Amino acid sequence: MSELPPCPKCTSPFAYADRDMLICPECAHEWSADGSSDEADGKQIKDSNGNILQDGDSVTVIKDLKVKGSSHVVKVGTKVKKIRLVDGDHDIDCKIEGIGAMKLKSEFVKKS
Repeated sequence: MSELPPCPKCTSPFAYADRDMLICPECAHEWSADGSSDEADGKQIKDSNGNILQDGDSVTVIKDLKVKGSSHVVKVGTKVKKIRLVDGDHDIDCKIEGIGAMKLKSEFVKKS
C-alpha cells in the first residue's frame, strides 16, 4: 500500500483518501489525489453559471437583492464592474452606482 502525502497546508501526516480527493483531518484542507492543482490558492470562486471569476471582472446581478439596513434594492440586470474577490461568506467586494460599496455572494451574479 502506498503512503499518502502530508497535507500541503499544515503538513499533517494524517491525510486520508476519499474517492479522488485527499483530506486532512486536522485542518480540513482538501486537495486532488492526482497532484494536479486548479489554482495556487486552492479555491476558485465561480458565478451562478459555473464560470470562474477573477479580480477586475464585470458581472451582472441575476436576482433582486435587498440591501440590509436600507430601503435600497439591487435590481436584476445591474452591471457591476471591477470586482474584487475576497474570502468569507460574501466573496465579492464591489461598488454599485447609486448604492456604494457592497459585498455580494457569487451565486447571485453571472460573468458579463
